[in-house]
Amino acid sequence: MLSRKSSTGSAAPAVLFVIVLLLLVGSTLYFHIAKTWWFPPSITPVGNQIDQQFFITFVLTGIVFVLAQVALAWMIFRYRDHGQKAKFVRGNHALEVIWTTITLVIFVGLGIMAARAWGEVHFGGPAPGALEVEVTGVQFQWNFRYPGPDGKFGRIVTKDIDASVGNPLGLDPNDPEAKLNPVSPDLYLPVNRPIELMLRSQDVIHSFFVRELRIKQDAVPGLVIPIHFEIDKTGDYEITCNQLCGLGHYHMHAMLHVMSQADFDQWEKKQWASLESGQ
Repeated sequence: MLSRKSSTGSAAPAVLFVIVLLLLVGSTLYFHIAKTWWFPPSITPVGNQIDQQFFITFVLTGIVFVLAQVALAWMIFRYRDHGQKAKFVRGNHALEVIWTTITLVIFVGLGIMAARAWGEVHFGGPAPGALEVEVTGVQFQWNFRYPGPDGKFGRIVTKDIDASVGNPLGLDPNDPEAKLNPVSPDLYLPVNRPIELMLRSQDVIHSFFVRELRIKQDAVPGLVIPIHFEIDKTGDYEITCNQLCGLGHYHMHAMLHVMSQADFDQWEKKQWASLESGQ
């Protein structure tokens, strides 16, 4: 004989789902509040602004996340199966307009609040006395070119680009200024001095990213994209490419070495002396 299905339903699956959902929400809150996996400390004033903006965004979205999940858990428990017939309920257009409007206001408001930090890095010019460095991405490495003793960059000739002969950027061998432009596989910068990086790419789109700077900027072929900042902490930090740029993408990284102005001046003079001696 076939047994008759109970008409009383079962609340066990709904209760179990609610418990699991609340445990997931609780563990998510714990790991974020405890900062178990978090950003490394910022090394720029604008990075501190970005962190503050992130914190505001995180708190607002976190509140919405918790409220939404608790509401979901309550709905699952409140309307759990206990043998009743399912009912069709139409949506409430007024509520949909209200929460969509609130979402839009929050989204636009956060964008306006973040505009200042974004603009400081990408738009307003660097402070007087800024050190300018050219950053060139090429599969699969970074090259950093510094100006000569006169603060100028020499010419680049595309046909002369040849890493195998020690000229990865195509510096014009007939230009005296180009001969005194140091090119380094790592980025060396002084602390507490305005910096302007000029981003270039020789082949595909790359993305210059340093976690501690809180800066991620694409390098696009055919364009020179400036970014500027000032670092307030010495140390060594990793530079990565955050754009999938080919099979060797994983290998495309360099180091940012931030040193005192005196140490940087000594390093720079050593590079010029090496170029002058032909080494």
